[in-house]
Amino acid sequence: MITPEQIQATMARYIQLVDACDIDGIVALYAEDARVEDPIGTPPHVGRAAVEHFYREGLGRAQARARQTGPVSASHAGSGAVPFCVDLQMDGRACSIQVIDVMEFDEQGLIRSMKAYWGQANLVAREDA
Repeated sequence: MITPEQIQATMARYIQLVDACDIDGIVALYAEDARVEDPIGTPPHVGRAAVEHFYREGLGRAQARARQTGPVSASHAGSGAVPFCVDLQMDGRACSIQVIDVMEFDEQGLIRSMKAYWGQANLVAREDA
């Protein structure tokens, strides 16, 4: 089973890859049968191909940057959560979103489920763009 330290490292790496807009690197962290719900409550993207499409069409076009805003909380049961902020362009405007991602990992240490907790209340316009 994946250790809490491995979860912490993988989730921190995920945010680094989001910051770099490294879609190939992000997708490589996911299991073949992964499920992504971003934000929670929207239809899930199921399977690595669907996850890749989601990141390429969203993150890849949004000029996103990301930074971790708190520690990764990891369990001995193969799950973790991390708060972070994503700065991006949405509808031509500079915005920031405060997000908490919750991930579950498989036995190989790949992400099998990611749920992003954020909504309209976590989205703010930025004037620095």
